[in-house]
Amino acid sequence: MKKILLTGAQGQVGWELARTLASLGEIHAFGRGELDLTQPDSIRTAMARVQPDIVVNAAAYTAVDKAEAEPEAAFAVNATAPGILAEEVRRLGALLVHYSTDYVFDGSKAGAYTEDDPPCPINVYGRSKLAGEEAIRQRGCRHLIFRISWIYGLRGGNFLLTMLRLARERPELRVVMDQVGAPTWSRLVAEITALALAREQPPEGLYHLGSEDAVSWAGFAREIFRLSGIPVLVRDIPSSEYPLPARRPLNSRLCGRRLRDAIGLALPSWQQGLALCLADESQDVV
Repeated sequence: MKKILLTGAQGQVGWELARTLASLGEIHAFGRGELDLTQPDSIRTAMARVQPDIVVNAAAYTAVDKAEAEPEAAFAVNATAPGILAEEVRRLGALLVHYSTDYVFDGSKAGAYTEDDPPCPINVYGRSKLAGEEAIRQRGCRHLIFRISWIYGLRGGNFLLTMLRLARERPELRVVMDQVGAPTWSRLVAEITALALAREQPPEGLYHLGSEDAVSWAGFAREIFRLSGIPVLVRDIPSSEYPLPARRPLNSRLCGRRLRDAIGLALPSWQQGLALCLADESQDVV
């Protein structure tokens, strides 16, 4: 049985991975309390103790706005730690699965971004995640990097839960309408990861994971309320009316064609994923 070392086990994606990957091997799950990714010795000790066949790095510094004020903290977790993991993975001859972000792009492209489009991050978080991708590639280990976007679920802090909370407090919400992307259920990320790793020869390299269709944050909010039966009025506003410390790309669409060809499976639409998430948390997406 393969040994799988999972980081970020208490996060949105990590929590789903801990359950979804259990059928593939012996899971060694580490949360922030068990593995401090800002301490290189802590990483090396965990790797030496587990001697994993697969490392799934679901840990990340995701406070996009806070990162503008503390870039060192963001780079420590999102760039330096993946590089150290990659060094240890190469030494063991293992496989590293890592998650990156749509924020490696500036959002100026008219269509969906492919894996071949040149990254150009416009905030500290995006730069730190791109540095993590580059660190992994430079170490020369076997790796599988998924870029994911607009992650939501029924755990942790995310747009879905924020909207449901605000809907209980206000009859009307103002939501940004000029940022477009594909909302992605955290369970979908976990299930696609499991499908990829279950293959006799798991795909390697860089892949965009997300549905082909897209929506604005305001449109996403309306669908959340429609499916939830909550009578909340959503008013569209431009990003300029909701200023934040970190700039956001206006276009976060990721083309998933390469991943679809690699695993032989078309991903569900973001609407299908949201409906499943709200209707029955225990359901599988794919």
